Amino acid sequence: MWRSCRPEHVTASALVVDGAGQNTLLTLHKTVGRWLQLGGHCEPGDTTLGGAALREATEESGLTGLTIGREPLQLSRHLLLGGGCAGAYHLDVQFLVTATEGTEYVVSEESHDLKWFPLDELPADTDPSVQELAARAREQLSRA
Repeated sequence: MWRSCRPEHVTASALVVDGAGQNTLLTLHKTVGRWLQLGGHCEPGDTTLGGAALREATEESGLTGLTIGREPLQLSRHLLLGGGCAGAYHLDVQFLVTATEGTEYVVSEESHDLKWFPLDELPADTDPSVQELAARAREQLSRA
């Protein structure tokens, strides 16, 4: 389950939304060069995939007090195009995570930038998988 360059390995990510469920915090990822949800590889200390997603979201944003949904929002399989594992696949377990109002984010070393965007108005260069994830989040939030 941990980071590897095998043909497929598990990752965990978090689509972080504000308390109102109207906006999402995306990262302009340094390696990929596109707006993505927060997330990454599972580490040996992670005991659950949800815990890994929360850890990654906190590390990449500096946000504290995040609340994660009880179940994954979506599963995604995507090909890695850059870096040392090009040609491998991520099996990404994606969670909906809510941020505490009033907390400030901090851009990490993994990002060019972080920014809040309306869930229904993501930037044109947002990865299509994130567009799909945001649509799922809007659907789930509308039922809450």
